[in-house]
Amino acid sequence: MSELIDSFTLLDLFDILILAVLIYHFALFLKKEIAVRLLLFLLVFFAAYYFSRFSGFRSTTWLLHTIFSSALIILAIIFQGDIRRSFLAFGRRDHEGPARDEVSETNEELVRAVCEMAPKRIGALIVITRQMPLDHLFEVGTEIDAKVTSELLNSIFLPYSPIHDGAVIINGGKITRAGCLLPLSQNPDIAKSFGTRHRAALGLSELSDALVMVVSEETGKISMVHEGKINYDVDQLEIRRMLKKTLDVKRLHKSTITADN
Repeated sequence: MSELIDSFTLLDLFDILILAVLIYHFALFLKKEIAVRLLLFLLVFFAAYYFSRFSGFRSTTWLLHTIFSSALIILAIIFQGDIRRSFLAFGRRDHEGPARDEVSETNEELVRAVCEMAPKRIGALIVITRQMPLDHLFEVGTEIDAKVTSELLNSIFLPYSPIHDGAVIINGGKITRAGCLLPLSQNPDIAKSFGTRHRAALGLSELSDALVMVVSEETGKISMVHEGKINYDVDQLEIRRMLKKTLDVKRLHKSTITADN
C-alpha cells in the first residue's frame, strides 16, 4: 500500500479526475434524449482515446480501449431506439390521403369524441398514423373499415365493449383497427401517475411518427403523445392545432412526392 502511495503522481491524479468526469458525463448523456447523434459520440470517443493514450493516462486509456473492443455492441444498446426508428423509416409507404374537407371533418369528430369521453372518464387510446407503417407493431386487433365518427369511437371505448381496452387505429381518415395492444414504453423517467394507456402511447410514439390521443380513465384528462413526448391535459384548441399540424404535414409530404414524380 505504501509503495502504491509513493508511486502516486500528479499525473495519476489528473488521470483519475478525467476518468471520473468521463463517467459522469457519459451517464448524463445516456439519460438525455438522444439529440447528440452517433457521429458526435464517435468523434468525442476517438479524441478522448488518442489524447489519453499519448498523454500517459493509463486508467483512462484502459477504460476507453475496453469500451472500443465492444463498441458495436455498446452502441447498438445505447442507440437501439434510434436504430429501430431508422429501420422502420425505410418501410414508409405513401398513399393518397383524404381530401382537405375530409381531414377537417375527421379532426372535428376526434375532438368531439375525446371531449365527450373525458368528462365521463371513459378511457380511450386513439392512434393516428402518418408516414410510417404500424401493422407490425400491433400484437392483436380487430379489423374495421369505417368512417371516423364520435358516436362510433364512444361506443368502442365504452367499458362494456369487448375491445375498449385496446387502441383504435385511424389511417387515411378511416378507423382501420380496434382493440390493438401497443408496445409499452420502457422509459424509466415517465411519471408514476401515468397508467398503461399513457405508457402504450409513449411506447408507440418512440418507435414511429404516429400521433396518439389518450383519455385518462382515472383523471378524465386528455393527452397528445408524439415523438416520445406527452402533452398532458390539453384543451380543445391544442387538440385541433396538433391534429391539423399532423395531418397537414402528411398531406404536404404526399403533395411533394406527387410533384417530384
